[in-house]
Amino acid sequence: FALWKKASIEHIMKWDSPWGEGFPGWHIECSAMSQKYLGERFDIHGGGLDLMFPHHECEIAQSNVGNGQDPAKYWLHNNMVTVNGQKMGKSLGNFIILKDIFSGNHPLLERGFSPMTVRFFILQAQYRSTIDFSNDALKASGKAYNRIMNGLMALNDLKYKNIENIAVSADALKIINDACDGCYAGMNDDFNTAITISHLFNLLKKINAYQINPQQVGELDEITFNKLKSTYQFFVEEVLGLVNENPANKEILINAILELYAEFKLNKQYDKVDQVRAWFKSQKLVIKDMKSGIGWSYEE
Repeated sequence: FALWKKASIEHIMKWDSPWGEGFPGWHIECSAMSQKYLGERFDIHGGGLDLMFPHHECEIAQSNVGNGQDPAKYWLHNNMVTVNGQKMGKSLGNFIILKDIFSGNHPLLERGFSPMTVRFFILQAQYRSTIDFSNDALKASGKAYNRIMNGLMALNDLKYKNIENIAVSADALKIINDACDGCYAGMNDDFNTAITISHLFNLLKKINAYQINPQQVGELDEITFNKLKSTYQFFVEEVLGLVNENPANKEILINAILELYAEFKLNKQYDKVDQVRAWFKSQKLVIKDMKSGIGWSYEE
């Protein structure tokens, strides 16, 4: 591989050097930049699988000669994105950029998809696995993302209660402890976010059950309940970086309208009840009439 390339007359990059007028080779350029900004040795170097050879091998060789050590401790190589089972590429006419995904301005898309939906779509696969991009896959990711965020809202409202006549369940404790431990195991298994997300959905089943029947929280001891809450919140918000895309003032409006809904229902003003339900549907929201009270969630 070339450390320095001779520049032709028409080439836009030209610098004087002991070896003549030219420009740095592709690989030495990256070694120089990483050393300048990150130092002679840094923790993680990323890139696509197609860069392992020759690009990254050349970087390692250059850094060893120049600095006497490998440039990075860990190398993470992500796999390719395919589109409907076919490799993405401009020549195939299936190339798509994030701006088009967000706007929906692309023949492969029925509509635009939010940044968090795209993030969740990517996280559903381990980074070294191929991920297949399609309109249906994004729609499914949007629904799954909403389920995760609905669980976060439900969990924020749940409080631990030591309920009389409800015994602590060994089965429930095992399910929650196994799922919490599984979230960590997934990330420890070469950042396998797919495994971690599967365990989050196991926790979500319990969260949804407790939202419908808050009394059932009594089947847990307080330590396990707190572990459920902290683990779910930590992995959703801090590890996976998923956030609520709706502004806080919209949630205030939603809760205010929900109070009116409850009043209309109590007074049997069913025409107004239907109007509120229609508004929620137009906003892709769902009203939840539960024994524990009236709530709402994002449409899944």
